[in-house]
Amino acid sequence: MAAPVLAPAEPAVATAPGSGPGGLRRRLSGRRTRFGLLNATPVVVYLLVLFIYPIFSTLLLSVEGEDGGFTLHWYADALQGTNLDILLATLRISAETSLLSLVIGFLLAYWITRLRPLWAGLVMLVVVVPHFISALVRTYGWIILLGDHGLVNEALVGLHVPGAPFQLLYNEIGVVIGTTSVMLPYTVLLLYAVMRGVDRGLIAAAASLGAGRLVTFRRVYLPLVAPGLVNASVLCFILCLGYYVTPALMGGPKQTMVAALIEEQVMKNNQWNGASAHGVILLLLTFAGLLLLQLFKKAGEARRNRGAA
Repeated sequence: MAAPVLAPAEPAVATAPGSGPGGLRRRLSGRRTRFGLLNATPVVVYLLVLFIYPIFSTLLLSVEGEDGGFTLHWYADALQGTNLDILLATLRISAETSLLSLVIGFLLAYWITRLRPLWAGLVMLVVVVPHFISALVRTYGWIILLGDHGLVNEALVGLHVPGAPFQLLYNEIGVVIGTTSVMLPYTVLLLYAVMRGVDRGLIAAAASLGAGRLVTFRRVYLPLVAPGLVNASVLCFILCLGYYVTPALMGGPKQTMVAALIEEQVMKNNQWNGASAHGVILLLLTFAGLLLLQLFKKAGEARRNRGAA
């Protein structure tokens, strides 16, 4: 029997470690990682210097006693007496501003969505342009309009409204009017973006099935724009918590807000520890608002998933 013919062995090719396709991908990935870290370094330094360090320093000042030790005295002082009244006034004015901005912004945004694109763009321009004017200038404009002999009271007197002229300045009414005018563009922009995404076919389908306008609004339209309503209200509330200019110029002693109190403690009393405690409290309230927003989003997603299932 003939012996089997063996094929000549192919010469072995030495492969350098990491020279295969996998090694090449690892090297490229490592280079991209190092390049990305290098690009991110300025941003990280910026955040550390201008955000993390000030917040950390404020936190340390808020728990530093007069003798240099640890204390919660400044927080206890911030949550009692006049300081507590100021904090509650800040929360109340912020809530009132958010509610009023939400109502006016909802009606205005809904009306804009019903306009033709050209007119909608012009109205949005009218809403947004005042936002680029200095808050100080707008506040003085409201002071002129709402004064005892301002345009608003003169018009009310001319219409023979009982009780006119009204006291519209240096009280909570004036503060809420001023802060609402500042927050309204944010509300309108958020709600308009959400309302533009609503499928009008769903409204028509509800009407074709016999649903009235009120039922369609409550069961179809309102759930679709609910995320925008929550976002707008939380955003307005958070922004109002730290607002300073309008309450300081249009409000009275009972409308003093935490931002004005912090300014007084730093500039007049040189009390940095107490001011830091108030700042940390506002920061915690801001985090609470953002956490509430996330909870609403998760609840909405869970509700949509159950509906899809």
